Amino acid sequence: MGALREMRCIACRSDAPTVTEAEIAELQPQVSEWEIVEQEGIKKLSRVFRFDDFAKALAFTTALGELAEEEAHHPTLLTEWGRTTVTWWTHKIKGLHRNDFIMTTKAPSHGAPPGRASSAMGRCNRLRAQVRLIRA
Repeated sequence: MGALREMRCIACRSDAPTVTEAEIAELQPQVSEWEIVEQEGIKKLSRVFRFDDFAKALAFTTALGELAEEEAHHPTLLTEWGRTTVTWWTHKIKGLHRNDFIMTTKAPSHGAPPGRASSAMGRCNRLRAQVRLIRA
């Protein structure tokens, strides 16, 4: 996984090919905790991250969203109490691209991406304090 983790996403054109079955066979073992799913005929990488509460799931979502902005490659994020579902695929080509595999390595096995958890949690705590003040 080290090789993928060190890579950055490249700009993807709408005529770029999706990864081949041979490439998937090479890349998937490097991101084995991610599941390849097919929705409406489109292959995607999906994973559910579990947390102790909504605030931690939201902080993870925010941190991963910030990382996605930096890489200019964006997942579908579904945040619920105690979990965030992350799904990667490349919209322009309606399928999987090497960028999707690269991005799966940016999110760790547990918790928010390194260096981002505390700032995201700090924002959540400040928002909670502001809500308490408004309600008071």
